[in-house]
Amino acid sequence: MSKYPSGELSIDRKDRAKVPSAGLRYRSADERVCDFDPVLLPMTPEEAMLEAARCVHCPDPAPCTIACPVHNDIPSALWLIEQGRFLEAAELYRETSSLPSICGRVCPHEELCQRSCSHSKSNDPVQTGALEAFVVDYQRLQGKVHIPVGEPTGKKIAIIGSGPSGLACADILVQKGHAVTIFESKNAPGGLLLFGIPNFKLPKDVVSERVLDLMEAGVKFEYNTYIGKDKTIDDLFTAGYEAVFIGVGSQVDAPLKAPGVDLPGVYNATDFLARANFDLETLPEKLCVSMIVDRLAEEMSSMPEIGRNVVVIGGGDTASDCLRVSLRLDTDSVTCLYRRTENEMPGSKKDRQLAKEEGAQYQFLTQPIAFHAGADGRLEKVECIRMELGEPDESGRRRPVPVEDSNFFVEADTAIMALGYWPDETIGKSTPNLETHDWGLITADPTTGSTSRPGVFAGGDAVTGPDLVVTAQAAGRRAAESIHTYLMK
Repeated sequence: MSKYPSGELSIDRKDRAKVPSAGLRYRSADERVCDFDPVLLPMTPEEAMLEAARCVHCPDPAPCTIACPVHNDIPSALWLIEQGRFLEAAELYRETSSLPSICGRVCPHEELCQRSCSHSKSNDPVQTGALEAFVVDYQRLQGKVHIPVGEPTGKKIAIIGSGPSGLACADILVQKGHAVTIFESKNAPGGLLLFGIPNFKLPKDVVSERVLDLMEAGVKFEYNTYIGKDKTIDDLFTAGYEAVFIGVGSQVDAPLKAPGVDLPGVYNATDFLARANFDLETLPEKLCVSMIVDRLAEEMSSMPEIGRNVVVIGGGDTASDCLRVSLRLDTDSVTCLYRRTENEMPGSKKDRQLAKEEGAQYQFLTQPIAFHAGADGRLEKVECIRMELGEPDESGRRRPVPVEDSNFFVEADTAIMALGYWPDETIGKSTPNLETHDWGLITADPTTGSTSRPGVFAGGDAVTGPDLVVTAQAAGRRAAESIHTYLMK
């Protein structure tokens, strides 16, 4: 329930509903494609207060709070922002969210809280995401971010994976006084947040700052430790850990079975984004002097070799990220090939619009079927066929059907496969009595995160398959509460 009940507020909802939004300010497309800096300009305090004052404070439970996977008390936060009480608003967000500075930037707010805003019926919704990012950034600049640590319980928990679910789980557990160690297979923390999301959407220093918060609170990190290969979950229990949380995500690139897919110039999205994300010249100065870059420098020092004509295959958010990264790498053309129409695309409409503004082209109802090499042995062109939409499939989207004798070629010396992700089967196969399904997804209770193995909990994309950062962190927080209950019985 809102901490500032609507009945106690002296507001005129009709007047507030008529106030138009000033909108968000973006850097021009011509400017932003020249670098990897954030494209969205931050709000000023005055802009934030005016935008927050548009909230009509719907009766509890507010639709925006219900639509938020972590159920942020958005109306109360907006009331505080309207009064200029930014630090209080930031603390209110942190009561329900472990990653507000991240979710304020990367959540698809237009599909969640903003979509449910009552303004959406007749006006622009309140810019809830940008306001969340504004106040927690303000709090950071004031040096007021601190994770409270509970009295030590003597209990040790291992968390596998340092992505959003793992970081959120650690945040809750350390506040309850438990000793937490996060095991990460890569050489730096953050998972998808660090390696998969481009800097222009989520600056790397925002991720590193939250990791450092956890380190200062006592959370330990062990890198280059692939659970299931270097160590097993049984090994963790033998080492004295009393509970384990699995938050490894779902980051195995879905393959495209087509001739020539292994040609030089054909990339999987994960490899492409990780390498393009870590050109040291594009990183913020603050992160360039941090410990994280020291660990990344050797592995990520080389940018992917990219040609003049790039195609990206797929239609989700990863495809949009690959398109926009490619546009920043001095190319002549960047084209998305998608086998359905734009209406069936699963990714964010906002990201797609930004990609179009920056120069991305789209070819719909197009299915690549083969990759052809040139005289130098590298990719030269992609053979495609036209598609048409048939009856709906199990997802509810109309199934793409090949059009006979419709083959054609698209010139491309670089192709990036962004077809989605599969789970990693390693942990499931190396852990006795751990139930999995659908190619390796871990079976877990959606409320508690408990698995078929006592003491083992799981959450995020490792359980659901590819989903949102906010739903992953919500799962991590729920599992942390269950782990605490389990340990303290």
